[in-house]
Amino acid sequence: MPTILTHINDKPIYRQARIFLPRNKELKSRARSLRKAMVLSEVVFWKRVHKGKFHQIDFDRQRIIGNYIVDFYVKALRMVVEIDGSSHNGKEAYDARREKYLEDLGLKIYRISDRRVKHDLENVMRELEEFVIKEFSKPR
Repeated sequence: MPTILTHINDKPIYRQARIFLPRNKELKSRARSLRKAMVLSEVVFWKRVHKGKFHQIDFDRQRIIGNYIVDFYVKALRMVVEIDGSSHNGKEAYDARREKYLEDLGLKIYRISDRRVKHDLENVMRELEEFVIKEFSKPR
């Protein structure tokens, strides 16, 4: 029986079934260093979501999934949040492979630009709410 994780705008958000995610342990130190050296947009976003500030949903930073490190991960929803900044420029093919890999694992991906996080955070957070409602308001 599906369980409700939280409510957003009076709509139930359902916890997703747990799945095993592969993890390259060799990336552990790299993920740790990325957590310590987050870029400004990641810091701004993190301040809005950590400690359950976003509808009591638990976000992890710099989570290893397979051979990749994602910016943010919500285990209860099987959702990845990626903030695309200048480090993604010229890496479209790599990003496409990475996104396909994550989607093949059954993960939902919400992408936002670095610039929008820094300059339009209120709308970004509202759009994230809409994404979560769209993807997770029906039991699966």
